[in-house]
Amino acid sequence: MKIDGVSIRPGNVLEHKGRLWVVSRTQHVKPGKGGAFNQVEMKDVRDGTKLNERFRSDEVVEKVRLEEMDYQYLYAEEDSLHFMHPQSYEQIILPAGILGDSLPFLQDGMIVSVQSYEGDPISVSLPEHVTLEIVEAEPVVKGQTASSSYKPAILENGVKVMVPPFIGTGDRIVVNTSEVTYVERARS
Repeated sequence: MKIDGVSIRPGNVLEHKGRLWVVSRTQHVKPGKGGAFNQVEMKDVRDGTKLNERFRSDEVVEKVRLEEMDYQYLYAEEDSLHFMHPQSYEQIILPAGILGDSLPFLQDGMIVSVQSYEGDPISVSLPEHVTLEIVEAEPVVKGQTASSSYKPAILENGVKVMVPPFIGTGDRIVVNTSEVTYVERARS
């Protein structure tokens, strides 16, 4: 599917210069002189190479359609992750690096979305939110204002996240997996 350069959005997968790129960031720029353009930061889906490119509104790029299927995470073995299709029970093995920074949030039995291009898996998306337990949190300092002061806490998966002062060790919280941020205290 062809789209114009200013219609590119984060998350799009583009075919550009003979390679597949996933768009990580875009910024629409309107300089004082000349036409507007879209500054696009992209990452190669195969080797992770980054590229910054400018696309004018009159430029046309190829947006790639991906097949998306849900799989259940089974287990990790060395640098490989094993997944199973919930209906057909077909299993696939993917490299752990395909998840990037989201890898610590992968949990046993989690349903993930695997995006494929021409039958070749190129990315894995986790659920937007996961619930995890705080294993270490700094105590509240008396007199600190509760409105804007967050404190660091370490989750059960070893990831550090900023939490409000009322959250303590042993509390379960909901975390946004893409931004690695505190969302809310988990309901019991």
